[in-house]
Amino acid sequence: MNFARDVVAAAPQQQRAFVALARDGSRSEWSMGDVTERTARLAAELVARGVRRGDVVLTLLGNRPEWVLAMVACFRQGYVALPCTEQLRPNDLRLRLDVAQPALVVCDVRNADVLAGAGWSGPTLWCPFEERPARTPPPPAEFAPEDPCLITFTSGTAGEPKPVLHGQRYLTGQSLQAEQWLDARAGELVWCTAASGWSKSARNAFIAPWLRGASALLHDARFDPHERLELLERERVAVLCMAPTEYRVIAKRAEPRAAPALRSVVAAGEALNPAVLAAWHDATGLWIRDGYGQTETGQLTGMPLGEPARPGSMGRPLPGIALDVVDGELVLEPSTDPTFFLRYLSEEPPTGAWRTGDRVHADEDGFLYFEGRADDVIVSAGYRIGPFEVESVLAGHPAVADAAVVAAPDDERGSVVRAVVVLRDGHAPSDALARELQEHVKAETAPYKYPRIVDFATELPRTPSGKVRRAALRSCT
Repeated sequence: MNFARDVVAAAPQQQRAFVALARDGSRSEWSMGDVTERTARLAAELVARGVRRGDVVLTLLGNRPEWVLAMVACFRQGYVALPCTEQLRPNDLRLRLDVAQPALVVCDVRNADVLAGAGWSGPTLWCPFEERPARTPPPPAEFAPEDPCLITFTSGTAGEPKPVLHGQRYLTGQSLQAEQWLDARAGELVWCTAASGWSKSARNAFIAPWLRGASALLHDARFDPHERLELLERERVAVLCMAPTEYRVIAKRAEPRAAPALRSVVAAGEALNPAVLAAWHDATGLWIRDGYGQTETGQLTGMPLGEPARPGSMGRPLPGIALDVVDGELVLEPSTDPTFFLRYLSEEPPTGAWRTGDRVHADEDGFLYFEGRADDVIVSAGYRIGPFEVESVLAGHPAVADAAVVAAPDDERGSVVRAVVVLRDGHAPSDALARELQEHVKAETAPYKYPRIVDFATELPRTPSGKVRRAALRSCT
């Protein structure tokens, strides 16, 4: 199957593909015919620039039409798409460039400084796209399910973020969660608010809706709780997919209300507390249905359609997905997962059962409840943050002798990053130094990773083998 040919070009060409809301307030509607024609034209441009099947194309774009066109052009020709969020800083981007070795970068001009700071000097297609002479589009490629398609990076826990390679089957495999969890339906408008570059965005911003005959909403702007409610009403959104933190903030600051077309609301990434579920249900009559997945696996569980939400539960396994809880850890049988990854780049394919590293428990009805990460990853506002990465940045500051990063509970974000810092001789703890360390992290890595809490200590608790005892740090938050 070729997604561009067999989903996009095979759909009624007058069918609405997406609504795009730009940062300047402008609005545009695109049909499937528009996407078909523009992606073919873009594919011809990429061929002319020397991109060949199997090459990596990195995108550094917001949630705008050019991002969708670039992704679909890659799906059409067999280029391996690597979408990156605009929140990346030069160090983050440099890692991805070094590991993936893209043949070309598609970059918004507003991100030019970040791209230059990452040291990129290779072929670049700048967005907005310039009008170029028409070229004859290459024919869409033919694919096997295991042919490479997409790279997404994990957050990194014991080291740097890892590049996850998905096959073409990842695209068609989204049909399962699109029907059983996202609940996209033909003719409706679906809004997945995740920024381009995240695993959830890659699959739910447009892939899953289009597989179901629905259209997508692209909103290229920062999160504003009041504006979000206004857009739900104005654009007549039927299916809303947001991070739990966004639901929390709206419930706390903007008071959710019923929207005329809103029929389904879903969340994934962390547990929703009972008060937020109740607030949204009281206001809209809808239960937020939680779900669970990983960058490597895609969606694995979801709150079943038509059932009241169970506070704290991420639902049951999706139909056909074989999950088990072994010694408290969630374990997957990969052969039952239609969106299971091929491998990490530069590594052999995984074999045997897939141990998720997430600790869960199940109730008597088979509903699963997330308890925490076995590897100490921090989930904050839906972002998965590896402690090692933040600790490495902190260690680069001249005042820091040692640092450890853990999660601290937060009413809105679920958790926030807390740094415990040991200072070098000649430096003293102060509020000013804490702010300086926060700004240092923001400057060196994506801003969502910075420690919102900075505590100072004379030493870190460690095991006899020298490893930081994170549980001891968490217990004193």
